[in-house]
Amino acid sequence: MLLGFKTQLKLNNQQRTALARHAGVARHAWNWGLGLTKSILDHNQLHPEDKIKFPSAIDLHKWLVALVKSEHPWYYEVSKSSPQNALRHLRATWDRCFKKTAGAPKFKKKGRHDSFELGGAIHTALTSIIKYNNNTW
Repeated sequence: MLLGFKTQLKLNNQQRTALARHAGVARHAWNWGLGLTKSILDHNQLHPEDKIKFPSAIDLHKWLVALVKSEHPWYYEVSKSSPQNALRHLRATWDRCFKKTAGAPKFKKKGRHDSFELGGAIHTALTSIIKYNNNTW
């Protein structure tokens, strides 16, 4: 049996800003990873003799650290798990797409279902509600 709890928080302006930063970094990592993976798929479709291996979530995160974080210092103002989990979810979405159980992932827009995940156990949406999933038996 899986249990979940929703808790509404009363946040001040600093806390709202911190949550918005985490959601923004997660959205940026998702959109960056989605753009990169779509360009790899396009390249592989146009050049079947010179295919590039489709990256895992770990590969995407390594590239994110090497290429993007140096250009965007605001990545260091938030938890490292926020972009990691966004890339993990992106790869899982691509896996579902390849198995034909879901469609291709889409780019995320600011202000529309902003959310992020910290540490795998806490999922936060910017509506001031925290969902804690207790998956222990």
